[in-house]
This record gives sequence, C-alpha cells and structure tokens, in this order.
Amino acid sequence: MMKSSSLSHAIPSFFPLFSLGLFKSMGLHHLLCISIIALLVLKLLQWQQPTSIPQSEPSQDLKLPDVMDTFFISHGSPTLSFDNSLRARHFLKSWQKKTFPARPKSILIISGHWETSEPTVNIVDPNPTIHDFYGFPWHMYRLKYPAPGAPELAKRVKDLLKGAGFKRVNEDKARGLDHGAWVPLMLMYPDADIPVCQLSVQTNKDGLYHYNMGKALAPLKEEGVLIIGSGSATHNLGAIRGERGPTTPWALEFDTWLKESLLNGRYEDVNHYEEKAPSAKMAHPWPDHFYPLHVALGAAGETAKAKLVHHSWSHGVLSYASYRFAASH
Repeated sequence: MMKSSSLSHAIPSFFPLFSLGLFKSMGLHHLLCISIIALLVLKLLQWQQPTSIPQSEPSQDLKLPDVMDTFFISHGSPTLSFDNSLRARHFLKSWQKKTFPARPKSILIISGHWETSEPTVNIVDPNPTIHDFYGFPWHMYRLKYPAPGAPELAKRVKDLLKGAGFKRVNEDKARGLDHGAWVPLMLMYPDADIPVCQLSVQTNKDGLYHYNMGKALAPLKEEGVLIIGSGSATHNLGAIRGERGPTTPWALEFDTWLKESLLNGRYEDVNHYEEKAPSAKMAHPWPDHFYPLHVALGAAGETAKAKLVHHSWSHGVLSYASYRFAASH
C-alpha cells in the first residue's frame, strides 16, 4: 500500500489545505479522497484554459478544385465487388486516398449497362440497386448501394444537352443504378452519401456523338460534379479465357493503341476508333462499354491531358485500364 507521506507528492502544491501537518493528522482514506478531488479540480482548470496548439486546418488536397477532372473507369466483371484478387478492386478502394481526395458535391456516371435510343437521365431518390447480372454467387444479389439521387443534377444535365442541340433528353423516374455504376462507386465512396445521377449511352450512335455529349456537359466540372465514364477498355465477353490466362494478342494490341492515342492527345483517332484502332471489332463487338470513355473525354475538353491511373488484366481479354483527364480551363 502507498504511505501517506508519498501521497503528499501526488497532490497539487497550489492547494494550501494540504500542509504536512494536516497530512499527518488525517487518515489514509481521507487523504485519498482529497487527492482525487484535487486532481479533478486541476483537470477542470486545465480544460477551461485555451490550448496552445492550433487546430489543424483541412488538407489543401481535400479542397474541391475550381475545375474538376473527369475519369474513365474500367469496371470489368461484377465480381469486382468482392474479389480481392483483382488489382482493380484495390485501386478503386484507395480512390479517395491516392487518386481523388476531394469530395465532389455530386456524381454523374455514364455506364455501359444503360442503353437507350435517346439520352436519358434517372430522376429518383434514393437510388435503387439494380442487380443486372446472372449466374453469379448468391451473396452478390444482396449487395446494396443506397446512394441518394440527384434530381437537380439530372435536370441540369437535361438542360445542358438540349441547349447543345440534343433534341430529346428523357427522364426515367424509376431506374436506379446498374452494376456498372454501383459496383465501382461502392468501392470508391463506400458510405454511399454522395448524390448520384446516371446518364445512358446510345449504341445506335458513334464515338463522336458521345464525345459531343461530353462537351455539352463540360460546365458541370465547375459546379463540383464528378463526371465518371464507367465501361471497359476492352470488352469481348465471348472471348473470355481462364481467370489467370495470358493476355490475348488482339486485346493487348487494342489496349496499347488506346493508351498511346490518349496519352499523346490523338482524341480524333479515339472518336473514330472503328477505323483507326487495330482489332477494334474484337475489342468491342458492341460499343456500349467504350462510349462512356468518349463522354468523359469530351467533358474534359479538347486540350485535356490524359493520364493512365490504373492498368491490370483479367481473363486474358478484360483490360481494367482507367484514365484521368485533367480538365482544360
């Protein structure tokens, strides 16, 4: 047990009550009680004093830029939602830390899984989660991404497109987010607390049409909106090989052409990829997963600088190449 003489060193010296003579006349129990009270009073006084350490200011990196960059994300297979062997999953999970720390006011995502004859925005709040895939593990159908809708952004998108000459822009007041939208977003923004609007693609049109669609949406970059095209750099599901199989030559050829074209600013070639790219029809038998890239590229601007932010492969034919387009001012 602690002796009463040692307790006197634990009691603050500014309390005159605690004289040596008083200690000797008190029992140990009373001294312990007084000691505890004295320490509590001291803590209270310290709490009331202003701290000498200034509060840290928010990191400059977290501030929303005046003009937002745009992105194209290759979302690949729906198993991206849980398969930790996919490098692209880890890339997206580190999104806020390594790629884009600033928090957008809202997100406009263009997914290759929503095809319509005319541009269409979803106006719904909150966003239902659409499980538009078949034959996958049962637990995937229980995943939810209840991000709030962005009705005001949807109407802004509609006005911008119509103002740019897109005669008809429709509203869908029932559709939520397909897996081309919610699978990458649940990794990038897992709290599901940023309003999201989705815009469809028109597979009866071409790349230049979607590039011009993006150009019409460029003002959104100055309004805190993060524009994401979600598709795939290569997308031929009929040619899928084993999960760890080697990359097929035609997929590698197209993927390399795309990278070199984007990094060297040959955007016109990308807009007319059917004629310019090697193995274009093999890489994209159907253009749905490539047109989101054109929208993101068009929104960034003609002088935007492209940067490859991630690159990996799966099943020998699926490139997860993802790009950032540093917006022109």
